[in-house]
Order: sequence, then structure tokens, then C-alpha cells
Amino acid sequence: MDKQDWWFPTDIQIKATRLHKWMRKLGYTDYDAFYKASILDISWFWSQAEKELDIEWFHHYRYALDLSDGWKWPHWYVKGKLNASHNAVFKWAEKEDTKQGTALKWEGEDGEQEQYTFDELTAAVKRAANGLKHSGISKGDVVTLYMPMIPETVISMMALSQIGAVFSPVFSGYGAEAVAARMDAAGSSVLIAASGYTRKGRPVLMKKEADRAVDLSESGKTLIIVEREDDVEIRDTIDITWKEIINHAPLDKVHKAKSDEPFMLLYTSGTTGKPKGTVHTHGGFPIKAAFDAGLCMDVKKGDTFCWYTDMGWMMGPFLVYGALMNGACLMMYEGAPDYPEPDRLWKLTESAGITHLGVSPTLIRSLMQHGKEWTERKDLSSLRVIGSTGEPWNPEPWKWLFRTAGRSRIPIINYSGGTETSGGILGNLLLKPIGPATFNSAIPGMAADVFNDDGQSVTGEVGELVVKKPWVGMTAGFWKEPQRYEEAYWKRWKDIWVHGDWAIKTKEGYWTITGRSDDVMTIAGKRVGPGEIESILVEHYAVKEAAAIGIPDEKKGEALVCFIVLNEGNQPDKSITEEAGRRCESSMGRSLVPSAIFIVDDLPKTRNGKIMRRAVRSAFLNEETGDLSALENPQALEDIKEKAEKM
Repeated sequence: MDKQDWWFPTDIQIKATRLHKWMRKLGYTDYDAFYKASILDISWFWSQAEKELDIEWFHHYRYALDLSDGWKWPHWYVKGKLNASHNAVFKWAEKEDTKQGTALKWEGEDGEQEQYTFDELTAAVKRAANGLKHSGISKGDVVTLYMPMIPETVISMMALSQIGAVFSPVFSGYGAEAVAARMDAAGSSVLIAASGYTRKGRPVLMKKEADRAVDLSESGKTLIIVEREDDVEIRDTIDITWKEIINHAPLDKVHKAKSDEPFMLLYTSGTTGKPKGTVHTHGGFPIKAAFDAGLCMDVKKGDTFCWYTDMGWMMGPFLVYGALMNGACLMMYEGAPDYPEPDRLWKLTESAGITHLGVSPTLIRSLMQHGKEWTERKDLSSLRVIGSTGEPWNPEPWKWLFRTAGRSRIPIINYSGGTETSGGILGNLLLKPIGPATFNSAIPGMAADVFNDDGQSVTGEVGELVVKKPWVGMTAGFWKEPQRYEEAYWKRWKDIWVHGDWAIKTKEGYWTITGRSDDVMTIAGKRVGPGEIESILVEHYAVKEAAAIGIPDEKKGEALVCFIVLNEGNQPDKSITEEAGRRCESSMGRSLVPSAIFIVDDLPKTRNGKIMRRAVRSAFLNEETGDLSALENPQALEDIKEKAEKM
């Protein structure tokens, strides 16, 4: 195995990590033994985890885990009372050594900046909490947040948790219909929205969509608007301005929430039907996010943590709680990562002193086309860790990132889990070597495995990624849809969480995710993940990104059809598709040669860069597409439909 682009930790680096120090404190020197203990006694493990994270309880729990309702419905930290906002913000402001520490940095696309200490952020949150309470919001109410990555978004989240309300962030790029659908699903009567934001120098006006969302929603009654322009139209009978909300004295009282009390609803887009509202609790999501960021990614006090994402995606709240629960600085960037020039993300890293930067494979592929010079000329000496999530990697973009931004010395933490898990199932830990496009371990406390169709654990072959025991942060069902939740994850095998990813684990302990299990194709009797084919295609010098799908075929069962986007400077040419096809044959065999390879201008993606293969397949076959509200570029589907007519 070529180890040229592997990261190998030194003994000094290993011993400096929070995870290693915690292992030693618990009596372990060997990681594999520690991991086995973490999944053997999950009650013990998650009790030790919350202590290491210094979680403060208003009333300490009696015992860590109650499984009386079965593995689908675990109760964590039974009888305990706490508050997510207290552990993320307030407790740091109460300590002399941390109150003046930087809690939040924000930078807009135009270069505007804001900064808050923990003391200042606490004051802002408590003023907003009083204002929200005076606006009629009370314990248990669900409030939808339609906000870009700005400080007011975090302040709203924390203020709502302080008074015992539930917040539900939605993607800032949604149209009114998608926002209204999620408001109705949550029973939300209040929408907090920004009046707009800037994207690649162009204004995106959200107020009009927010107005329509409240009007379209059956449950919507009130719009709280964060005015970011001078000429925002305010409707007297419906609108409340953010200035009115924060024009109150601080509210010192903090709601003492039960550990399993909901504090956040995160909606995921289903392949069909309405979105699923994953329920997250005060004693769940914040602790899991803090654990993964703090003990697995080594985020600690004094660090600056940034992830390029949106608050409507799981990684937005993960960033907030992963940073703040660990006493680190939350860095929020609002804007495009390559505007006004391709080095914007690296310029931000340099100027803000970012220590942990999160990206997606698609983002890196888009930056690669501009050349390595934009990256190499920036001082990235503050950077200790690069995080990645959103989709499987192809090896070449990984190597580019490791060599250019990472200078072949910074580890890339590949990280995979989901909205329903509050964080990762698989990751790269800083105690072990890290190889391109793989994971070096299941996250501690996550009893992950790979099952074949017969429900047997398999090594060295593709199977379903499963989790065999509950964990802190596991969604407490779908909002008001318990049966739908059980059918989504638990119906295939008894007491086994089926995550929906197709994965491989090796005998050496490395894992690979090849794609969503509903994306997997069976071509001439051979099961293959789209990621394998796409990795071969993007190795071609002219190919920027690719998507592979299976379509019905009388002879093969499924035929392989691929779509490629070219790098800048390359013109569509038959020789490119022919060469790409030959590469597939050489690597995968004649039976897995694509029936067709189409060159398209773009592939349908979410804002965080995830290619939606199901949308590609549905468009190509002219089938019902399901929920496409998460798409940033739905126009890409028209090009794919046109290609289908030519096949």
C-alpha cells in the first residue's frame, strides 16, 4: 500500500491529545482496548464522557442509561436537569479565567467583522431571551430559524434554549414553500428570519420569502426579522424587529430542562414524502457534538473552530456546540468560499487564526481547479486539523488538500454520521495513521459494524453500515412520528440501527463509505457503489466531478450511466468520455463499463456540496423526484433530462 499521502502521528502528538490523556486517566494505554470498553458498557462510557466534558447539571442524574423502553428509545442521564445554553455559553462567562475569552467571531463576505467574548455573548443571549419571552414565546414552543451564518442565529438558538423553547433551523437558501412546510410539520407559529444576505457579491433578499412562508404556513403567525438593510418593509400586524427583541434587560433565569427534553428539531429531506423532523435533547446533541469535536478532533479552550456550512444542515449546530461546549471560539463565515478570489477560505483561515477547519469534498474539488498557488501562498500555520464531511471522498482531491492546504503535515479528519446521530459514527482519530479517503476507526461509544444481506458481520466486503447499541445523541425519534422513525432505522434487524450507508471495513481497522445504500447499483450481478466509479472518472485530468447511477436494463438488471463536469479550460469532447470509459474498464472490468457518459455543466447539489444522486437518477428517468427543496441548483436537472432524450 502506497503510504505517500498518509499522515502518521508522532508519539509527542499522540500524548498531547485530549483523547490520549483521557484514556490514560481511565486506565487505558491501548486505543483498541479502550474502544472495546466504550461499546461494551455504554452506560459507564457516556457517564465518563460527560464528566470529562465538564457538563454542569442543575440536578445530577441518578443513572446514565435506562433501556426499559427498548434500544430504539433509550433514556440518557435519567432524572438529570441541565440546559444547553448554560453549558455552551453561560458557565464560561461565570468563570474568571474564561469570561473574557473569545466565544464567537463572525466575518461577512464583504469583510465586515464582529466578535464576542463569553461575557458579551451571555449578555446578548439573555437580552434576547427576555425579548423572546415578552413576544409570547414560552417553554415548549417551537420556533423556526431561517437565518444565514450570522451572530444573531447563534444568539437566537441560545436564547430559545434558555427559556425552554425549541428551535428548528432551516436552510437559509430555501424558498417560502419549503420553509412553510417545515413550520407546519413542527407546529411552529414563529419564524425568526434575516432580511437577507450576500452571496458572491449579490444580495439575496430573504424578507420576501419569509413573508410568504408565514402567510403560506397554517401554523405561522409571527415573523421576527433581523434587519440587515435600511429599507426593510415591516408589516405592523405580523412583524417584530430584532431591535425590539434585544431592547430588554437581561433575563437571568435559566430553564432547568430534563435531560431528554427537546431543545432542537432538525429536518432532513426524505427521498419521498415530507421531511423528517429529528428530535434532539438538552442531554443529547450538545454532549455528542462536544465529545466528537473535543475528544476526537481535539478542539479545546483557546482554539478557533470553523466549518463551512449552513445552520440548516446538521454541521451548523454541530459547529456551534462542538466549539462552545469545549470553551473554544466559534468562527462563522457568511459568504462564498471563493469570492472575491479563490483564496477566500484560506485568507479567512490565516486572518482568523483558525485551528480546525471543516470542508466538504465537493468544495475542495471546486477550489482545485484554480490551482494550488492560491492556497500555498497563505500562512496556514495556525491550522492543526482539517475536518471533512458531507459525502465520500475521491482519492485525488484528498491528496490535493493534504499536500496543499495541509502541507503534508496536517491531518484530515474524515467524519461521517448524520442529522439523526448528532455527530459521527466513523472518523479519523489522531492516535492512529490516517490514509486518503478512509476512516481509521469507529468513534468511541459507537458500536459500528458492517452487515451483509443475512445480517452477518463482514470484513473486506461491501455491506450495510449499522450501529449495534444506542448512544448519547441518537435522535429521540421523529417529531410526532414515532412509527416513521422505527420504520426508517429499525425494521430490518432486531435492535440494530441501519444507517443507510454502504461501507467496507478492513481487517486492519480502516473503513470506507462508498455511498448511500439506496444508491448502490447491481450491474450484471455485481454490486458496486457509485463512489468507486466516480473516483475513477475524476482521475482524468479534464474531469472536475462525477455522478454515477444505475438505470433499468433488460440484460444486466441495471446499466451504469455517468455524468461528468469538466475542469475550467476543457471543452466537451468525445475523446474525454471515451478515455473515461476505458479507465473504468481497466479498473473495474468490462462488465462495469458505463453504458453512457454524459458531459454536463453542473450536478445537482445541496448548499454544503453533497451531490444528490437520487435527483440525478429521477431526472434522467423522468420519475417523481421527491423533496428537492435542499437543492441549491435545481436547474442542473434540466440538462440531465435533455441528455436522457439523446440516449
